[in-house]
Amino acid sequence: MGILDLFRRAEPKAAVPELPPMPLVPALPLVRAMAGECAMFHGLDDPRFLEFIRHGGGAMTEAGISISPKIAMRNTTVLRCVSLISFAIGMLPLHLQRKNTKENATDHPLFRILHRRPNAWQTAFEFRSLMQQRALGASGSGTKGDAYALIVRSGSRILQLVPLETDRVTPQQNSDWSLDYVYQRPTGGTVTLPQSDIFHLRYGLSEDGITGLSLVKQAAEAIALAIQADTGAARLFRNGMLVGGALKHKNTLSAEAYERLRESMAEREGAQNAHRWMILEEGMEANPFAQTGRDSQHLETRAHQVEEISRPFGVPRPLLNVDETSWGSGIDVLGQFFVRFALNPWFEAWQQAIERSLLTEREADLYEAKFNAGGLLRGSMKDQADFFAKGLGAGGHQPFLEVDEVRDWLDLPHSDNLPMPITQRNGAGNEPSQAA
Repeated sequence: MGILDLFRRAEPKAAVPELPPMPLVPALPLVRAMAGECAMFHGLDDPRFLEFIRHGGGAMTEAGISISPKIAMRNTTVLRCVSLISFAIGMLPLHLQRKNTKENATDHPLFRILHRRPNAWQTAFEFRSLMQQRALGASGSGTKGDAYALIVRSGSRILQLVPLETDRVTPQQNSDWSLDYVYQRPTGGTVTLPQSDIFHLRYGLSEDGITGLSLVKQAAEAIALAIQADTGAARLFRNGMLVGGALKHKNTLSAEAYERLRESMAEREGAQNAHRWMILEEGMEANPFAQTGRDSQHLETRAHQVEEISRPFGVPRPLLNVDETSWGSGIDVLGQFFVRFALNPWFEAWQQAIERSLLTEREADLYEAKFNAGGLLRGSMKDQADFFAKGLGAGGHQPFLEVDEVRDWLDLPHSDNLPMPITQRNGAGNEPSQAA
């Protein structure tokens, strides 16, 4: 193009022929690639489609809402279940100990990482709680029950464990059955990491043996029903009319009276105006509707959903502040139930994942990682006193404890000025000699 062409008038463009209007599509199918499911939406203005976009494509449920971890964690039962398990894993001592003596291997560099400082910015409690929350499927997209951490080494020495977002890691199994982990960097691009560089914690139930099932995803229907029940209750209070009714008039209501009555009813909306008296017009009568069986069962439905949600997590109802009558002497048994059936599988998952990913074959023969759940399994102070007394040999029992072991369990310091147990003063299993 020459310079004079810049000043020439542009040629008029040919008119574009008008196309016939596009037919309306009754349904818009969208495929959720991450969840591996297909969702059907009736147009772009479908509320379920807006919910799908707003919450990152969580699982669409029959209750009519999509469930993602962010939405699920707004339900108090889910929040309580996840926090109970995650905080228990985070707060219990996790020690690396020698298999033959059961003593803490404080001289091993992995002991400090597991027990006190896994990386430069997290405590052991924060690291383990975060990893446990991700393994439950309560973070990210919530489609997998996995937690990953990058193993940072200097030679063969482990320096740090850096948590990686679950949604950014994709495990792949090679032809030789080994695993590689494809990590998507936040700044863009991917990197393939060998299995030796990844600490992988996963939920025990799995469809392929590589990735765990997400408990939040598996319980999506129960969570959605609970959220919808809570939403329905909130709308009742927002409108301020818990039980409706009918206004009866023997004749025709005048237009002026109708407008005043409508304005009066509008002013009564909102929970703060509930149960206020209304001024009726021209001799009208108010006939409130009787409460239906559906209304009376609303609270029962909400209470039942607490149990439905807690069941897959294995958390007893009293630990969710339900069934207050169960609090009492039986709470010790409930605590033991929680440890045995809800936490013990996770203890094994952590301990065996540590042995697989953080210990060499030679080290695995010498060391093991162990959670100390003794604090959660202890009974009342009276039960503990009876147990310790028998363990020290009181009442003629065969002793199986040392004084310092008991003091360790009670978080008391060792002391050299304590009296010796009766079995040590007089010989194990012998009665005290009588004075002549």
